[in-house]
Amino acid sequence: MINMNRLIPGLALIVCWVLLLLYGSFQWFFPVMALVIWIGGLEYARMAFPEKNITFRLLFGVLALLPSLSIAFFPSLGLAGGLLLSFLLLTCHILYHYGKLQDPLHFFSRAFFGVSYVGFLGAHLLLLYHLPAGSSWILVLTAITAGSDSGAYYCGKRFGKHKLCALVSPNKTIEGAIGGLVAAVAVAVLMATLLRLQVNWLFLVPAAILLTGVGIVGDLTESIIKRSTGAKDSGTLLGGHGGVLDRVDSLLFAAPVLYYLLLCCQGISVPTP
Repeated sequence: MINMNRLIPGLALIVCWVLLLLYGSFQWFFPVMALVIWIGGLEYARMAFPEKNITFRLLFGVLALLPSLSIAFFPSLGLAGGLLLSFLLLTCHILYHYGKLQDPLHFFSRAFFGVSYVGFLGAHLLLLYHLPAGSSWILVLTAITAGSDSGAYYCGKRFGKHKLCALVSPNKTIEGAIGGLVAAVAVAVLMATLLRLQVNWLFLVPAAILLTGVGIVGDLTESIIKRSTGAKDSGTLLGGHGGVLDRVDSLLFAAPVLYYLLLCCQGISVPTP
């Protein structure tokens, strides 16, 4: 039976994302990504620091957003400038509240991991967008992660017997991962063809395989966060799909890998600010 709570939001997200990348400009893409990263920061803070109030979560969302703001408004500083500012502001926050923290180092580690996980990794989608044919590459990447998820789900249900990482995510199987890999490569080739990307297939197919594996690691990483914090989903914003982080966990890991693959293997140069 079709789960309408998942189907309708899922279709709406796909349509909006495709339209944004095909017909939107950076002036549209940046606010959308900024909102996604900010909400992702709120969701992470809710899971990692349930004892903290909404004020801290809002602050944490801003810290996660700083690398993206640096790319958009201060391109000469780049990604590193925003991440450094997040680190310094987080340090100041901890020093100011030091006496109220039971374990300051544990708090610092969790917080900076979250800033890096949501903010640093997420900002690479903006870097990807700035590359030649960047929006098309993001669509290919989205197709890879979505195809991998769908292929893994259906193959896992039909053929899954051997657990992939039982202690972290009991439902994931090796057979599902293989099915997801095959589906991801197929949709990557299809999407690149439809978008008429000028790409060497000897690059695209191995890249799709690597990105699928990295996406699985990203999915498992969010599972570690949820298992460690006792959360079922990162949030409820997307109805049956959970929260924002539940939808972008694979993209967060795969986007930086694709960005640096394109720079190193395709001879693409970083645009001059």
